[in-house]
Amino acid sequence: MKPSLFRRVTLALLAFVAVACMAGCQREPQPEWRLNDVSGHLPDLDFHLVDDHGKAVTGADYKGKVAVLYFGYTHCPDVCPLTLTQLHVVLGRLGPAAEKVRILFVSVDPKRDTPAVMHDYVHAFDPRAVGLSGTDAELEKLAKRYRSAFSREPDRGDGNYEVSHSSAIYVFDTQGKARLLATPSASQDDIVHDLTLLTTLEPRS
Repeated sequence: MKPSLFRRVTLALLAFVAVACMAGCQREPQPEWRLNDVSGHLPDLDFHLVDDHGKAVTGADYKGKVAVLYFGYTHCPDVCPLTLTQLHVVLGRLGPAAEKVRILFVSVDPKRDTPAVMHDYVHAFDPRAVGLSGTDAELEKLAKRYRSAFSREPDRGDGNYEVSHSSAIYVFDTQGKARLLATPSASQDDIVHDLTLLTTLEPRS
């Protein structure tokens, strides 16, 4: 991942969230989140992709779970494995509440990341992680929906090429509502704190 792309997209997304939050009015008491609160400012969890078993799934299939969505790819040399390791440690600290959480790892490199490859990769980090992929059009639509970005360099002919992607971590509540935004640099304590709150919140009406 190229840091410059990550910084530009993440800063733009956080700036949008800050302005939207200032412009909005709170109609009910809100939890004391430590991560960036995006409630009401990003769309619900919605996609049509394929999971790491080759099964067609949608965002609705993960209702009832707190979903942690992250865009990446299995050949990523740095930020993806570090982020997945971080999330694995976080779920370990949650204890039994971790069963209410699913990590949704969306590959932006479907050419190399087949369901079988994705399954082995994500489960090497955590059994509650799900690998997701789709067509280029489906992935571009999903990235645009959450103001994310990615790009792939041309294949040099040997199957090796670089992929750049932004690295925001999106957190959705059990009803599929976007609630929080984090970066890989967020502290484990803050992520544990907010996921604990989300797993105990009553579903919104």
